[in-house]
This record gives sequence, structure tokens and C-alpha cells, in this order.
Amino acid sequence: MRKTFTAPLAALLATACTVGPNYSPPEAAVPPAFAAPQPAVAPGAAIDPARWWTAFGDPVLDGLVIRALKDNPDITIAASRVRQARLQEIAAGAVGKPTVNASGNVSHVEFSKNAGFASLARLFSGGGSGSGSGSTGGVALPGSGITTYALGFDASWELDLFGGGRRGVEAAAARADAATWSQRDAAVTLAAEVAQAYFALRLDQDQLAIGEQELTRERRAQEIAAHVAQVGLSPQVDVSRQRAALTTLEARLQPVRADAQMRLHSLGILVGAQPESLLGELQQQLPALGVAPVIPAGLPSDLLRRRPDVRGAERQLAAATADIGVAVADLYPKFSLTGVVQLLSASLGNLFSTDSIQATGSAGVSFPLLDWGRRKATVGMRREDRIQAYARYQQTVLGALRDVEDALVRIDAERARNATLRRAVEDTAHVAHGVDAQFRTGLVAQDILLTAENQALVAREQLVASDAQLRQDTASLFKAIGGGWSEEAGPTTPSN
Repeated sequence: MRKTFTAPLAALLATACTVGPNYSPPEAAVPPAFAAPQPAVAPGAAIDPARWWTAFGDPVLDGLVIRALKDNPDITIAASRVRQARLQEIAAGAVGKPTVNASGNVSHVEFSKNAGFASLARLFSGGGSGSGSGSTGGVALPGSGITTYALGFDASWELDLFGGGRRGVEAAAARADAATWSQRDAAVTLAAEVAQAYFALRLDQDQLAIGEQELTRERRAQEIAAHVAQVGLSPQVDVSRQRAALTTLEARLQPVRADAQMRLHSLGILVGAQPESLLGELQQQLPALGVAPVIPAGLPSDLLRRRPDVRGAERQLAAATADIGVAVADLYPKFSLTGVVQLLSASLGNLFSTDSIQATGSAGVSFPLLDWGRRKATVGMRREDRIQAYARYQQTVLGALRDVEDALVRIDAERARNATLRRAVEDTAHVAHGVDAQFRTGLVAQDILLTAENQALVAREQLVASDAQLRQDTASLFKAIGGGWSEEAGPTTPSN
């Protein structure tokens, strides 16, 4: 009997296969090099992409990024999704494997005195009344009861002959990998957001510092103009012009002050704290910012390895491919084995004897005959999901290439503009100094001096803004090439 059961099972397992398409990573067509110009990098100036923000040499920025990567809610959510995906992978791995359950129960049946078989039971019991007198010879009398005890195991196994369960494991593993890459992409985005918000804050602070210097100078100039007008050496209109220049500058600084406060609030949220938590820390005198680092963008093929969103899209494509196999497996028969072994007795004393053993076994097969095309439609939908996943992968690769090309173009243009603005600052400062000397000797009118000083102020503000823009563009390039994550970084352990 054992041979007749195991022989067909062995034959079934020998013919087991995995239906659906096998996955192979796509080959994305990328150019051999970026079209945008790349600056030359000095030998030995290597930058660690995983901690690219350290290349700016600003300890304040380093601390903000580290705090954000540790405490930002988006990172916490991404890490939780990774853990959840790994648990789903474990659950998928249990499909197609035997399951065993233990069970135990005690049951008691109290028979009615007025049951239809009461007279027959009295006859077999010797004509007794049976009023609660118990059972005799294992037969319960009317008005008495039977208690049974059962303890056993049941096992079931749905054979994964066509690989639906295995494809499900492939899909779950791919989605777990995709969740990991999504977590890394969140870290890349967050680090860039912190850096850009910090550089924008420093721009506001630099502009305010320039404005305060100019306010001090304008106030002194107004006092001088008022004294000169009092003694009749200049018209009163010069005082009005000076006062107008002072109030205009004060008005220009008010939006900058408000913007700086909002930048502080934004940074507070990014590091996972209250909006006002960084007011005292970042409103004090901060170290001067260095020159934006020069970084190589590498080759376009590097993006396929480095960009987390590209890697994540590739894993989603792998999951969509495996999902087709799961759906195709539903078109085939399903085979299952079930067995139950119990110890069953009316007495606890002999429950564990061999005579109490009761066993049953069954084998089943189900085959879809009529479902009105539902299973085939599901297969078609999974194939369309794969087409969409492949298109999203291509779209992600193209977007990554564009991000790098755009960042390189912006950096190249901003470096050229920055060099021009530096010359403009030097020239306008020289002109303003000369006109000021002429004004003090009475050779030029005050409006000419105000114009020259305003040009110098505008040039300084533009240069400061260009420096900040260059730093922000550099941060965007680091983000575009996929900097800000390391292989060692994994999902964090939940705190509760």
C-alpha cells in the first residue's frame, strides 16, 4: 500500500516545473559619456559618494545631515517598509510547504431521557430506569452522558508542482530588494534637501550681513548729509535722497529676514525636530563657507549601479515578471495531501494507548474547468503589469541621465557666471570708492555716489547668490549620480 501511494507522488514531483517567464535583467541603452562639459578634477581629490556632504568642509552641514538621516520620519517609514517587505518574503516562502497543526479537545454529550431509542436502551440495560445512572458497557443510557477525549495532529501539503509558490517567493524577494533601494533613495533625497535648505539659509544670512553693513554705512551717510545741509553746503534734497536710499534698503531686507526664518523651520522639520528647534543653533555666527567642490559625474553606465531609484525600478520589474508565473500556475491542477492522526478515547486512563490511535489520510486534486476566463485574464493583467514596469524602468533611466546632464550644464554655466560676478564686484567696488572720494571733495553730486554704491551692493549680492547657487547645483549633482547611501546602511530596528 505504501508503494502504490509514494510511486505516483514521486512521479508528480519528478515532473514538477516552474511556469511563467524566467527573469533576466534588462540592458538599458545609455550613451558612452555625458554630453555636458565636466570640470577637471585634481588628482587625489576623490570624494566618497556615500558621504558627499563632507566635501563642503562644513561641520554644521555634516551634523544636520547625520541627524536627518537618523531622525527624519521619511527615513523611519522607509526602514519600516523594508522590514515589512522582508516579513512578506518569509510569508511567501511558506507557500507550497507542509503545514502541521496540533489539536486537542474534550467533548461531553448528555442524552435525553425522552429520546426515541429510550426503550431499546432500557432493554439492553436490563430494564433499569436510566435516570442519571450513567452508562453500562460503553453504551450511554437515556438521561446519562458520554465524555470523549481527543489529542492529535493534522498535516496538509499543497504540492507546488508548477512553481506558483516559487514564483511568489521570487516576487516577494524582488519587492523586498526594491524596498531597500527605496529606503536608500529616500536617504539620497533627504541629504540633498538638507544641504540645499542649509545653503539657502546661509545665502539669506549672507545677504542680511551685507545689508546690515550697507545700512550702517547709509545711516552714517545720512548723518553727514544732514550736517552738510544744515550749514548750507548742499541742498536739502540730498538729505531726502539719502533717506530714501536707507528706507529702500530696509524694506528690501524684511523679506530676506522672513525667508531665513522659514529656512530654519524647514531644516528643523528635515532633521525630525520641531520647526523652531534650530533657531538658537543656526542663528549664531557660523563658520565661513568654502568653495563648492569640483566633482566628476563619471560615466552614464555608473548610474545603473549607483542610482537607488534605477535599482529599485529594476527590482520592481523582476517582481512583475515573477507575478506572471504565479498567475500562470493557477491555470494548472492543484494537488494536495492531508493526514490526521488522533488519540481518541472515552477515558483519560487509556487515551495514550495504541488502541486509541485513529488515523485518516486523503489526497486531492482540483482543476479549473469553468471560470469564465478569469484566470486567463489575470495572466494577461500580470503581463501588462510587466510591460508597465519595464516602461517605468526605462523612464527612470532616462530621468537619471537627464538629472546629471542638467546638473552639469547648470554648474558649468554658474561657474562662468560666478567668475564674471567676481570681476564685477571688484570693478564696482573700485568705482564706488573713487566716486566717494570725488563726492567728498564736491566734484560730483550725491545721486551719482548713490548710484555707484547701489551698483556695488547689487554686484556683491549677486556674487553671494551665485556662490549659494553653485553649492546647491553641486548638491543636485551629487543627488543625480546617486550619492548619499552605503551598502552597509540597512533598515533600522523599530523602537517600539
